[in-house]
Amino acid sequence: MSVHTCRSGDGAELTISVDGRFDFTVHEDFRLAYENAAAPAARYVVDLAHAEYVDSSALGMLLLLREHAGRTTRRVSIRNARPHVERVLTIANFHKLFVMA
Repeated sequence: MSVHTCRSGDGAELTISVDGRFDFTVHEDFRLAYENAAAPAARYVVDLAHAEYVDSSALGMLLLLREHAGRTTRRVSIRNARPHVERVLTIANFHKLFVMA
């Protein structure tokens, strides 16, 4: 599986890591990663350190996560995006919707 989750020690933060291609093939796994969590998280982190590719369906999945989290910029962050992935996110103006680190 190319989607992994990890909850912080205090349970407030859920990190979702995507490895390889972040496209429609991981749609269900990505959605289940946050919907099937034992309890809703106060913060969500999408770690793209190992994501090699993102497409428009990945952008849609990130927007669905943002909606699930309550549509606030501070509740969802995207971390460790490789330069070519970060470029796609920036072109899509995701830096205005998510905390990018």
